[in-house]
Amino acid sequence: MFKQFLGDLYRTIFWSNYPMPTVKMPKIILPKISFNLPKVTLPSIPIPKISFSPVRIGLVLGAINTALLIMIGSLGLLVSYMNPIPAITPYISLSVATKLFDVVVYLQTHMWATVGSSVSLILFGFILHLSNFKPASLLNAPMLAYRKVAVWRDWLLAKINYLNEESAKWKTAFRIIMSPYSFLRMMGFSPQMAIGLLAVGSTAGGGVIVNETILSDRSFANGDSGIYAAPANLPSATLEDTMAWRKDNKNDNTLRIVLGAVPVREIKIENVSVGTVYANSVLPSSTSHTSVGGTAATSSAVLIGGTVIANGTSTFLEIGELLLEKSRCSWLYFDNTTAHTINVLGNASDGQSINQTPGTSRMRAIGGGHHQADAMLTSGGSYDRIHIDAPTTAVNGKIGKLTLSNLYTEGGACVFDRMKIGTLTISLNEIGVSDGFDDKDFKIHQSVTAANWNVSDNVEVDIGVPAETLSNE
Repeated sequence: MFKQFLGDLYRTIFWSNYPMPTVKMPKIILPKISFNLPKVTLPSIPIPKISFSPVRIGLVLGAINTALLIMIGSLGLLVSYMNPIPAITPYISLSVATKLFDVVVYLQTHMWATVGSSVSLILFGFILHLSNFKPASLLNAPMLAYRKVAVWRDWLLAKINYLNEESAKWKTAFRIIMSPYSFLRMMGFSPQMAIGLLAVGSTAGGGVIVNETILSDRSFANGDSGIYAAPANLPSATLEDTMAWRKDNKNDNTLRIVLGAVPVREIKIENVSVGTVYANSVLPSSTSHTSVGGTAATSSAVLIGGTVIANGTSTFLEIGELLLEKSRCSWLYFDNTTAHTINVLGNASDGQSINQTPGTSRMRAIGGGHHQADAMLTSGGSYDRIHIDAPTTAVNGKIGKLTLSNLYTEGGACVFDRMKIGTLTISLNEIGVSDGFDDKDFKIHQSVTAANWNVSDNVEVDIGVPAETLSNE
């Protein structure tokens, strides 16, 4: 008891006045780390519902029965005609093969019964098929298919009719815009003259100029100069580049047609002026022509014929019918040509030499069927030169009918060389430069031959050089 008292007294006196220091340990707070696991959602796989309706089960069983009956019947017809057991004996046991062979022999012994039973099974199978699949739906299937096709047909035709109507409207609009130009062309004015009159004389000229330059490209039908790869109606940029058109001769105004392997049904050039008939006009360069064994021409306003190729096979123009009529040439030469019939009628020239050399050329017509090119037709226009040739080695140019009518030329010769023609007609032309009758301005060289010649009413008269026009329109 005394010890307890002393202890309490000590704690009361000393501990309360002089407390002992206490040491507190620091608290360490660790960060909370949380992990979010991705949620994995398993895809739901729909389980198809299978319905076992009696109707569908009946259809399936009926189809199986039909197949079995037809197969058994077909097998019966086969074994009634031939015995297939020897062919399959190596693949089955001998005992089974023997039994099957005996069965087939029995069936063949009673052939008519086998054939009748087999046919009955096949017919019965088809009857089951028709009863299961409703003959009415089978009979109506072609009509249903036709109606579905007709819907698509009507849709397509409606779109085509709409496009045709829109195209016709646009054609009518452009025809109205260019109608003044068409009227002047119909009256015989050249394209240049018609455009000039419209541009100067009326406000409609601006629209026509736009139509000619922007809405319309250069074309053979419009009487525009250029190099055309027959039978294209638009000039060939490739030929104009390789043949130096407007490169060496910036003022070149040549109309050239290059013929290849495709026959052209008809080429017709009429009512045009060629050469130096206009004031201060000159022929383009490289216009001289010398026929092999024929007539030398210092220059040519019109050059039509094949090509002499030095390092290849020279070419000819094959023409069914060639007509040169009502034209004016300073000189007119024909060389190296064979024809079946040549008609030289009513020509007037300042000196002429017509050699009627006999030949044996056949009658000729140019065809090409579906792949023959259409016609190239132009009326009106002015050119420095007209040139039709076949420059590709070993490829003759072919024309069904070539018509040159009312050509008014000056400054060079009209030269026709290296041609094979069915019928050649030269009629009602005027040729000459007032150099006297001794110089033969119209000459059919002796290298031109024909099986038939018809030469009449050709006269020699004094014909001078055409007068130049006042402008170059």
